[in-house]
Amino acid sequence: MTEAAVCPVHQDRDHPLRPPVGFQEAVSDGPVRMLWPNGVEAWMVSSYAGVRQVLSDPRFSTRKGGQPEMRTDAGEAVLDPDQPGNINGIDGPEHMRLRRPLSRGFMVKRMNELRPRIQQIVDEHLDVMEAKGAPADLVASLCLPLPSLVIAELLGVPPEHQELFQATAGDLFGKNGSKDEYLAHATKLAEVLAPIVAAKKAAGTNDDMIGLMANDTDFSMDELIFLCIGLLAAGHETTSNFLGLFTLHLFEQPDQLEVLRRDPGRADVVVEELLRYTVGHLGGPGLTRRATEDVEVDGVLIRAGEWVSVSLMANLDEALCPRADELDLERDAVSHLGFGFGPHQCLGANLARAELQIGLRTLFERFPNLRPAVPVTEMRYRNDMITYGAAEIPVVW
Repeated sequence: MTEAAVCPVHQDRDHPLRPPVGFQEAVSDGPVRMLWPNGVEAWMVSSYAGVRQVLSDPRFSTRKGGQPEMRTDAGEAVLDPDQPGNINGIDGPEHMRLRRPLSRGFMVKRMNELRPRIQQIVDEHLDVMEAKGAPADLVASLCLPLPSLVIAELLGVPPEHQELFQATAGDLFGKNGSKDEYLAHATKLAEVLAPIVAAKKAAGTNDDMIGLMANDTDFSMDELIFLCIGLLAAGHETTSNFLGLFTLHLFEQPDQLEVLRRDPGRADVVVEELLRYTVGHLGGPGLTRRATEDVEVDGVLIRAGEWVSVSLMANLDEALCPRADELDLERDAVSHLGFGFGPHQCLGANLARAELQIGLRTLFERFPNLRPAVPVTEMRYRNDMITYGAAEIPVVW
């Protein structure tokens, strides 16, 4: 085994919207060996074709993977693959037994039905932001509450519990906590969810996600509760950070912001390009798998039992599109990897798209002169979450 390079970590950025220093150069000739901060050694795959292969090939197991960043120094996984409902830690038929019923709740038709409610939530929060006046924190005013409220309503969480879910979901997916801290946050949510699930099961209703899972599936109570926690946490963090980062990229590239302002009807295509570009510039290691047998990727033999981590800098691969390192909002949408790929591709991609399209378009329609109150480089960013993002975005208009 060759000596591993040092894997750059999130806080080693020389600009908050660019990849970690040295990461792109380190992986450009990949697959290469990398060393995680906790001492776990892994192959890093960063080509568009290679990432698609790793994420879709059943010989790369997510059960034997898990996020090395979410492991203790001893290599103990924070999320146990045998935890009932751990949909991201299982493969094959076992994975599909959980995923297939959930996917019904995220179909395009259902997401389109949600659009008027998403628009209402966006409008209400921007009304409050405008009434309070500038300067305002866009993260607190819109980016955080929008996806949290939408996923809570989609699941069927009563309004009186939604604030608790929003606060606890943020703690749940922090990277720096111990396994005991993670379990404490999950237990707190489970204690609130259990009676909600029981009530919907007793009522026999299936007009929301919890009701559907409680009454139209063979999920155990433990599986159902953990799936709800996972959906709440995922819906809280990723879309929130993307909406904030999209806005910051547009602030930094006013010529591209002008494209959206000139034709807000293109918000769907604009969001796809921002997803490709933003996820690509997050850099760093991403989803992790473990080979169950010897597999060749991009001309390199990966042995059974070795860790493999993919970098979604694959979105900046020229094989995907020309001038891939540039943001071009007039570009036609391409098959980017912003939501992953393969059997574990993001379940909530259609929901996230609806929230991002409506949120971004409405924000710049309502506030055509929206601009940062301080330089982007002076804002605070969060390196302690699974998805990198802005802690606050002070704006004026």
